[in-house]
Amino acid sequence: MRSGERAGSAPRPRGHELSAEHVTVSYDGVDVVHDAALVLKPGEVTALVGPNGSGKSTLLRTIARLQKPRHGTLSLDAGTADAADGFDLTARQFARRVALLTQSRPTPGGLTVRDVVEFGRYPYRGRWGQADADGAEVVGRVLATTGVETLADRGVDQLSGGQLQRVWLASCLAQQTGVLLLDEPTTYLDLRYQIELLDLMRDLADDGGIAVGVVLHDLDQAAAVADRIALLSEGRVIADGAPEDVLRSERLTETYGIRVDVDTDPFTGRLRTRAIGRHHSRSERLQSTS
Repeated sequence: MRSGERAGSAPRPRGHELSAEHVTVSYDGVDVVHDAALVLKPGEVTALVGPNGSGKSTLLRTIARLQKPRHGTLSLDAGTADAADGFDLTARQFARRVALLTQSRPTPGGLTVRDVVEFGRYPYRGRWGQADADGAEVVGRVLATTGVETLADRGVDQLSGGQLQRVWLASCLAQQTGVLLLDEPTTYLDLRYQIELLDLMRDLADDGGIAVGVVLHDLDQAAAVADRIALLSEGRVIADGAPEDVLRSERLTETYGIRVDVDTDPFTGRLRTRAIGRHHSRSERLQSTS
């Protein structure tokens, strides 16, 4: 039994390593992701960043099996006794190892927050949909973890976009998977809940040993939360490594087509990026006219 886990309590998920190699994805005969590779390791947060249309969400959806690749491999726990081909697992088997929070989901009518979160327990239910033995405890725990416990009996059609985003995240956590994939999860969230979500991702990796893969647009958020960053451009992973190795001014400037300066925040010690547009700082405008 793990430290802090009481007898009879629902087991906590353990991390899985997910490895994708040579992934190529096509739409209408045109390749939009080219020979991409990505490894998500237990206890690490990996952020996928890049311009719009760079293929980061498509790659994430492909390793979540929502998008079928033209070719490529997907391995779980390679080299261990639990090794599996991710594309060969049944839907139920895969859903016990990998969960995905998509960019947008329909708002179901006539359901409470608790109902929606309980959907995350579907991989553990019996053939006729009976509730699993650990379901109530797990649902209660993730409601508290995501800060929606007080909303449990409220209809989801009464929630704000930010509240609903956290409910869907709770549903993903209820799956108790070792890999968690999040596609632009800070969408619809105000500043407070963006930061709380980033903190939760770190907690899941650091304390739970979960492998987290997340698509982010905000480069500073990626630098703050991620152990590794994969930078995509035109459907290719052009850099993959530690934030300080990937987020370099020259590379970002070329990738995004706009000047991007990179320095270190003196308060946090983390990388900080700044895109320079036509209406740049007053001091630079003064220098250019002097």
